Amino acid sequence: MTRKFIHIDMDCFFAAVEMRENPALRSVPMAVGGSPQGRGVISTSNYPARKYGVKSGISSAAAMRLCPHLTIVHHSFQNYKKDAQIIHEIFYEYTDLVEIAGMDEAYLDVTDCPLFHGSATLIAQDIRKRIFETTKLTASAGVAPNMFLAKVASDWNKPNGQFVIRPQDIDAFILDLPVGKIPGVGKVSQQKLHTLGIKTCRDLQKIPLFELQLHFGKWAKSLRERSFGRSDREICTEYERKSLSTEETFSKDLEYSELEGQALHSVIEEFERRWAKFKQKEPDWSYPPHTLFLKLKFHDFINVSVQKTFAPEVFNALNQSHKLDEFLVAQLSDLLKMAYNRGNRPVRLLGMGIRFQSEVQGPEQLSLFDPRILEELEQFDTTSTYRSRSA
Repeated sequence: MTRKFIHIDMDCFFAAVEMRENPALRSVPMAVGGSPQGRGVISTSNYPARKYGVKSGISSAAAMRLCPHLTIVHHSFQNYKKDAQIIHEIFYEYTDLVEIAGMDEAYLDVTDCPLFHGSATLIAQDIRKRIFETTKLTASAGVAPNMFLAKVASDWNKPNGQFVIRPQDIDAFILDLPVGKIPGVGKVSQQKLHTLGIKTCRDLQKIPLFELQLHFGKWAKSLRERSFGRSDREICTEYERKSLSTEETFSKDLEYSELEGQALHSVIEEFERRWAKFKQKEPDWSYPPHTLFLKLKFHDFINVSVQKTFAPEVFNALNQSHKLDEFLVAQLSDLLKMAYNRGNRPVRLLGMGIRFQSEVQGPEQLSLFDPRILEELEQFDTTSTYRSRSA
């Protein structure tokens, strides 16, 4: 039986919420993020700002250089959380098979949904209508026989649009699809494919699997399957936390002598706060920590990560004896020295965390509708609001 998947993707979600709250922002380039005077980062931007190249992930300072009259707005996490929960509830009115892929997107398997005589196209239209009526926010949707194609389709008619890929249309649709449109193919992989002369799925289909494996390893099989429009991935409805971490971006680059003092202790203190909060929320959590890791981002944005693995009993004993703090200081001091020696230059970000032992293998699915994940949003630079004088 052919399955029916819908991928819902909210249109510039954070920015859309801010424009709804302040309609004057609709007609000007605006973005949501931290201060350009510090180390602020852009979370998202509206479509007028995107015309200038302002997009998520770039520094707020870089965004202002691209668009000097850009308006940067402080994050309103409580509003985002409230709207996300409303949207979340709407999804479950159509099916229980919902996979939350982020605060602004989700997959739905509506194969067995009886509404609209089982038409996934009409179901998607109704979901988008309900979202707008309830939140005054627009969403785009992709409808397809598998999750991979549904995600590709949701980006086809943005914003506030919908695109359907029928089973009989897959072969014709996929041939000219740029490889950069395949979910999981980032800038590095795309450049690697282009170097091999592979620019479209048509090109990718012609490359033997063994040759792709030489360049992409285990991912080659999945990559080639997607070039034919195939994917057997099912909706994952269970949330499983694989790690707990924290990180801090500094207002100025730090040398090693500065890192090993207050900076390291500050990150450890924040981690212990999150660890205590996690244990309170998850008293029956069954997977103990087994790996301690530390991450550095140097001033040139090069990342280095190092880790140590311990028997789970070590963490449990330390936690019960209230000696976790001194253990973290000692172990992370060693990891910090190891990581810094790999770059030996000023550092802009320091992070650390633990990974949990789990019998379940596979990629982590982060549900940003889940309140446990919302705490991760605190890692954004939200210390100030900046509004350009020329806006």
